Amino acid sequence: MSDFIRSTQAGRIVTLTLSRPAQRNALASHDDCAALVSAVQEAAANPDVAVLVLTGEGPAFCAGGDLKAMRERDPAKAGIGALSSPLATRNNYRRGIQRIPEVLWDCELPTIAAINGAAIGAGLDLALMCDLRIAAQGAKLASSFVKVGIVPGDGGAYLLPRAVGWAKAAEMMFTGDALSADEALACGLVSRVVEPASLMDEAMALAQRIAANPPQTLRLVKRLLREAQHARLGEVLQLSAAFQALAHETTDHREALDAFIEKRPPVFTGS
Repeated sequence: MSDFIRSTQAGRIVTLTLSRPAQRNALASHDDCAALVSAVQEAAANPDVAVLVLTGEGPAFCAGGDLKAMRERDPAKAGIGALSSPLATRNNYRRGIQRIPEVLWDCELPTIAAINGAAIGAGLDLALMCDLRIAAQGAKLASSFVKVGIVPGDGGAYLLPRAVGWAKAAEMMFTGDALSADEALACGLVSRVVEPASLMDEAMALAQRIAANPPQTLRLVKRLLREAQHARLGEVLQLSAAFQALAHETTDHREALDAFIEKRPPVFTGS
């Protein structure tokens, strides 16, 4: 694991912490992107994991891309931005930072962004790649690409309107202005705002409520939600029937029925 990502597991919950606080957890290199991608894949491949929490160390969640590295355009440093030609830059985005939205979109684990501080540019988009978002009071959130003369290169134009609606997303992207945590709550960008000292307790409590459910069924629900965003109703019904057929055959489903009838808490094993 790269020193950019710290991974810890407690029960069925894995927490990934961006751990370069001196650089405000900015995404500077392909190695940073690869470390995050690898950490997500490792958690998703573990059948004993039910929920993934993503947060940052220090005062920032993620300050986005490293602007100094972008300015240098040095391929030897494996930066995530512009290189010597438009074609090289396009390929640099495809093999670098764009791997992150792809892996998080495909991840079947429920994901929670615990936004401990500034989530700027690609940092905001990273939070948007998660299913649920909780922000600490004092956090700032901005889709600020236009402020430095670029566009969202990591899927933000796809993700932000789905979280806050087209008009609010357009306002955020056209102005580049930052929202306070309370403003983010008001427009649905985050689902709750908590005191900084209790952020991780709140995130873990939510993760534990999710993880208390059958882990394989959670993955099916996550996949169904993802596919339902784009499919027609008939396609969703077909997929729902197929997933339901799988769910009915799990040991955890039978355990849930037995526990309900016997009036006791269920004990789920993930099988």
